[in-house]
Amino acid sequence: MKISVKWLKDYVALPAAVEELARKLTAVGLEIEGLDRPGEALRGVVVAQIQESVQHPNADKLSVTKVDLGGPEKLQVVCGAKNFKVGDKVPLATIGTKLPNGVEIKQAPLRGVDSFGMLCSAKELGLSEESSGLLILPPELAPGTPIAEALGVDDVVLEVNVTPNRPDALSHLGVAREVAVATGAPLRLPEPRLAESGEPASSKVKVRVEDPARCPRYTARVIENVKIGPSPQWLQDRLKACGVRPISNVVDVTNFVLLEYGQPLHAFDLDKVAGQEIIVRTARSGEKMTTLDGKQRALDAEDLLICDRDRAQALAGVMGGADSEVSASTTRVVLESAHFQPSSIRRSSKRHGLHTEASHRFERGADLDAVLPAVDRAAALIAELAGGTVAPGRVDVYPQPQPLRRVSLRYGRVEKVLGVAIAEADCRRILGTLGFRAVEEGSGQTTFEVPRARVDVEREEDLFEELARVHGYDNIPAKLPRGLAELAPEPPSAEAERRARQALAGAGLSEVVNYSFVMPRVLEVLGGKEQPVALLNPLSVEQSVMRTSLLPGLLENLSRSVRHQVDSVFVYEVGRAYLRDPAGGQGQQPAAREVPRLAGLCWGLRGGRSWTQKDAKADFYDAKGAVEGVLHALHVDGVRFVPAEAPAYHPRACARVELADGTVLGYVGELHPRVTKALELPRDVFAFELDTAPLYAAARLVPAWGGLPRFPAVLRDLAVVVPLELPNDEVRRVILEVGGPLVEDALVFDVYTGKPIPEGRKNLAYAIRYRSPERTLTDAEVGTAHQRIIAEVNQRLGGALRA
Repeated sequence: MKISVKWLKDYVALPAAVEELARKLTAVGLEIEGLDRPGEALRGVVVAQIQESVQHPNADKLSVTKVDLGGPEKLQVVCGAKNFKVGDKVPLATIGTKLPNGVEIKQAPLRGVDSFGMLCSAKELGLSEESSGLLILPPELAPGTPIAEALGVDDVVLEVNVTPNRPDALSHLGVAREVAVATGAPLRLPEPRLAESGEPASSKVKVRVEDPARCPRYTARVIENVKIGPSPQWLQDRLKACGVRPISNVVDVTNFVLLEYGQPLHAFDLDKVAGQEIIVRTARSGEKMTTLDGKQRALDAEDLLICDRDRAQALAGVMGGADSEVSASTTRVVLESAHFQPSSIRRSSKRHGLHTEASHRFERGADLDAVLPAVDRAAALIAELAGGTVAPGRVDVYPQPQPLRRVSLRYGRVEKVLGVAIAEADCRRILGTLGFRAVEEGSGQTTFEVPRARVDVEREEDLFEELARVHGYDNIPAKLPRGLAELAPEPPSAEAERRARQALAGAGLSEVVNYSFVMPRVLEVLGGKEQPVALLNPLSVEQSVMRTSLLPGLLENLSRSVRHQVDSVFVYEVGRAYLRDPAGGQGQQPAAREVPRLAGLCWGLRGGRSWTQKDAKADFYDAKGAVEGVLHALHVDGVRFVPAEAPAYHPRACARVELADGTVLGYVGELHPRVTKALELPRDVFAFELDTAPLYAAARLVPAWGGLPRFPAVLRDLAVVVPLELPNDEVRRVILEVGGPLVEDALVFDVYTGKPIPEGRKNLAYAIRYRSPERTLTDAEVGTAHQRIIAEVNQRLGGALRA
């Protein structure tokens, strides 16, 4: 929001330096994001009066003038314009001035005649895009006056970042109150003086509110005999400083009071209000209206309208209608000052795509107590600036007066909550300056009435916040909360997750973080059985349900990378999937269960393109290797990769990942061609997704180290021919089981198919390490165990010792 420092001075004394003012406002919670000095660009330009003008002796199109700057000496200036006469007051750029267009003024002869400055046009001063000669200034200006002051731009405009919970600061009076609190200077409120005459306003206009819940209060004043015209310069200057375009005296007054009080107003041409009656109601089916921006709008049954007897005249709290707008022929004005339900205005504003100064304030909660003073202030200014006559009284429809909110402050809790002691007298002074009125005193506490403008103050903690920001956050010492002796230990799952990330990074995968909202179609394509939780107010169709899997986000990463011609994508994500809870939404039960998961994706060239080696594409074992890297980092043993089928994966390359006790962690494999085709992805995409809760529970984060072996190992090789579809894990499991305590490990080091191996079978070669912790093994012991292993592999798995 833009705040004029020049305007602000009307209500409170300001610090000498604007920078100090900005610092104090920022300290109390109104962050100043910028300072704009529009007059800086005109430094060195002053008002000059032309006292003499003669033809240039060497140029027909130039004149030699003598100008008065208010001093004893007159300056000689050569000028090329012809739209002035002797006695006119015009802008003069003195020597050394740098104009907004970059021209620097120097003393120089023009066609042999010295010129000591430059008389300027509005274009040269940056005030207009067109130039028709010199800018002729008002005759009452004194020579020598800085042009910024003469044009009313000798101001500093503060860009204030007003947070949504502070609508009370969306006005000059609201900011002035904060200045008064920060500096201790008294606040000066406007005191409108109304000269009422004629018949009462109630005889000229009627008001009926059909929806008091959405419009708790509606007030109207009538001003007659107005003469529409331009506003005085001071009013235009103040509006322009705040970025508001002047229109006419009546409309400008409503905008002025809006910026002054934060209370939106609207002026209707009373002669265009059918039946001289204003009705506040909701829209009817099929109803339409044309707003002030010239657009016809189809209204919704939820829209609140300001209507006359026949039709809608304004979209309440958002924008007025074109049918009853104030024009040059207007002579009678009915002035609206009302209060509307914030949620209703917010919905209408969003529904019609209209964000106005009025809706911005009503959406956040305007001050109900500003309705009357704002309409009185506007009526007085219209009478003054448009020559109007104010009808006695107001039409004030306020069917259910709302009591002020009350909040109690216990002084003994101030130090406990804030960590700094603030005296009771200082607490009362701070809150009193902010407009909180003490209404009841108790033992060690005071009950305050909350100003209606402070919609953000509802409980005692809010009063603590007020005390803290005014006392100064910098004055609150930094210390640990009382009773906090030590920090809670980090849960084991955090260390397990950290190690899993390190393992995946070591495998060449980069971490990504995706939104938890996905498109329903992607989940359907992946074949998930879980019904996702839908969002009530999604950002878009592409983000309308909660993800039941981490894969949709990774597939979107892949799709985007492929569109940007990336030749390899190796990524992973650690996050949560959201599964529908049958009891969700009942009482305090969340709508979904959050399931922590780990997922990854491998596609493209392994290691990227390189001239030193042939292109090698990622395959199933890249994804499986990444999973194994995580298992190794967490010291999780006994995990099995069991061939399986899953909806999202190709049957030829899919494995179920199981813990030793049979707990299923998830799946790893190649995406099904059905999935890649439906999502327009490349082929040969390999992915995995694991539930991390059971994985982290099985992790051994503190490894148990044993002593070095005291006795030597005996190595024997075993080559067995088994069915082609039999996985290595099955054979290895039998070897370890049958070998009993003597087999320390068994590693497969060769897989062979082809002649002389029969079709449908394969040869697996294992290196088996035998060792006893108690003695050196004999050849006989090792041989007996080896033969037992061969027999069991043949019997259980249909294998045969390779000849």
